[in-house]
Amino acid sequence: MVVGVVTVVVLVGGAFVADRVAESTAEQRVVTAIQENLDVVGTPTVELGGFPFLNQLLAGSIDDVTGQMDGVTLEGIDATDVTLDATDVSTSEPYTVGTATVAATLPTASIEQIVADRSDLEIAVAVDGGALTASGEVLGLRLAANLVPRVEEGTLLVSVDNVQIAGLTVSVDDLPNAIGDRLTDIEIPVEGLPEGMVLSDATVVADGVRITADGTDVVLPTEALPAG
Repeated sequence: MVVGVVTVVVLVGGAFVADRVAESTAEQRVVTAIQENLDVVGTPTVELGGFPFLNQLLAGSIDDVTGQMDGVTLEGIDATDVTLDATDVSTSEPYTVGTATVAATLPTASIEQIVADRSDLEIAVAVDGGALTASGEVLGLRLAANLVPRVEEGTLLVSVDNVQIAGLTVSVDDLPNAIGDRLTDIEIPVEGLPEGMVLSDATVVADGVRITADGTDVVLPTEALPAG
């Protein structure tokens, strides 16, 4: 009887070890795929949830996948503190995800570059007291304003509010058209998201704007995950 118990313990222990090794190997392969397909900063971390893992592999779908990256560049725009939460991730082509949420922070430097390019104005962007602010010069006069980010139909837009020129508060509508139009609905392009992922939210945080994208039945590029 003792031998039988020991045998069962050894078999169960061996199966557990094999399961953990398989999960660790799969996590590393996903990390490698991310590094090969995205311009990332640092080493991504990936965790595959659900137990036992081998059963999920046999079923062809991983219950939960979470990931984190220090930074990534999407179509020339730098983002930081990138997180991923996904469910029902297929393990063979076509790679699909049942549900997915990706969040990232666009630093003030990234927003400043885009707003300056789109508005053709020399401005500096910062976060002050929980508000996204812009400062610079317009027609030789000092400009200060709040920037209000929002997501509309999957597009990240920024408009100005509480505009002050030379210390006087003015409405954007009262600015010359050549200036007012450039400060309204400035599009911040967020590209490179997988098919099925759509921007859903934008919130001002301490170091920029935190954006969130959600999706269901997301289709990943064929090269996004290693086969097998």
